[in-house]
Order: sequence, then structure tokens, then C-alpha cells
Amino acid sequence: MTDANPSEASFTESVEPDHADHLFHQRLAEKLNILKPSLRMDSQAKYGIVARGEATLYLRVPSPSEPGYKEKIWDHAAGSIIAEEAGGKVTDTLGRPLDFSCGVKMEKNHGIVVSNGILHDLVLRVLEM
Repeated sequence: MTDANPSEASFTESVEPDHADHLFHQRLAEKLNILKPSLRMDSQAKYGIVARGEATLYLRVPSPSEPGYKEKIWDHAAGSIIAEEAGGKVTDTLGRPLDFSCGVKMEKNHGIVVSNGILHDLVLRVLEM
């Protein structure tokens, strides 16, 4: 499945509402014309299902309830490698590569976008709106 057509795409997100903005993710999915409901999962399994082709995107836009929240490297380092090795693309919500050089927190990044590589640029463009 290539999911070049957003209406055929699917996305995953964190189970915990404090970890990401579920409402924003839903609005983003609507703007992208993604029709399938999100698959909420815990841990780095979200990277795995994108790598395996079971989801097109993993979205993690920071929750407005914690505006200064920064991701921890151990929640993303291994998963990002798995997704990229499978041909996917991993950036923050601003399109920057994930930076694991700042200690335990990813101080130079804002949120996470993981894709199968096909819709990544489209997602980043819609995020800019």
C-alpha cells in the first residue's frame, strides 16, 4: 500500500491526550482528507506500524496543555531509525530532522511527524497553514 492518495491513508497517535493534541490531529486529518479514524497506540510501536505499512503517518503535535513540553530521546531514537530504514521519513512538525544531541530531551525539535515518505511534504505544508 502506497497511500499516495490521502483519502486512503491512515494515521496513528499516542493513547495519552497529554502527549499530543488529538483534536489538532483530527483537524489535520480532515484537511488532508484522511477518512480513517486514528489508531491510538502506546510506545514506539507507532513507528513500527508505519515502517510495516500498517499506517501511513504517525502524528505527535504537542498538546496545548503543555506548551513547553519537549520529547525525550528514548521515546523516539530507535523508532526513527526503524521507520527511516523502511523508507519512511521522520522530522519534527517544522520539517527539521530529529536532533538527539541535546541530552535527554529533544530541545531543538517541536513535535514529531513520521510517514511512509510519500505524504510527508504534504503534511508539513498543511501544518504550516
